[in-house]
Amino acid sequence: MGLHNMNEPLQADETGLTLLVRVSPRSATNRVAGIVNGAIRINLTASPVEGAANEMLIEFLAKLCHLPKSDISLVTGYAARQKRLRLEGAGLDQVKLALGL
Repeated sequence: MGLHNMNEPLQADETGLTLLVRVSPRSATNRVAGIVNGAIRINLTASPVEGAANEMLIEFLAKLCHLPKSDISLVTGYAARQKRLRLEGAGLDQVKLALGL
């Protein structure tokens, strides 16, 4: 994957990028709440039960970034608030703009 600054929440490479996010489930609205402690904070209305928040996170990112859900995968953090996601075919500038970063 090449050399990356692991303190950055977005890591781009030749085929896409990886996001480090911190999810806040059971929020009033789905929204990007900025960068907190080196991760992109995302508030979701879903509960963290049976993968509901993970599914909503992928749907939310797909809609914001104009990507098919199939291009977004959860790499780590299935049962944790902090998660690493892979966005295939996504550009760094495209995702920063979409997330308001």
